[in-house]
Amino acid sequence: MLRPGEDVDVYLYADPVDMRKSINGLSIIVEQSMVLPTNSGALFVFCNRGRDKIKILCWKRNGFIVWCKRLERQRFSWPKIQDALSLSGRELSWLLDGFDLFSNQPHKALHFDSVS
Repeated sequence: MLRPGEDVDVYLYADPVDMRKSINGLSIIVEQSMVLPTNSGALFVFCNRGRDKIKILCWKRNGFIVWCKRLERQRFSWPKIQDALSLSGRELSWLLDGFDLFSNQPHKALHFDSVS
């Protein structure tokens, strides 16, 4: 069961991916297109053109894991950008549950030095 925590790094690959790809094909995308190390323990998320299938690649201790989710009637919301996107573990859970993360944006974080 996939239950990503808040402390996990999640990278979403925005371009559609052929879901026939497995560990080797997805690893090549991570290393060559996303320019990230596959053995970092991060979760790498891929979606097909029809947006009804998601695969998640992860390295755990001594090998790769690939999770797959296929929707029967609905579609995943997916960003309309060309680059990889970083998500939190909570946002990944929301994405897998069907929430549209890319139209409903939260308030921006506020940083300040003092309260006056």
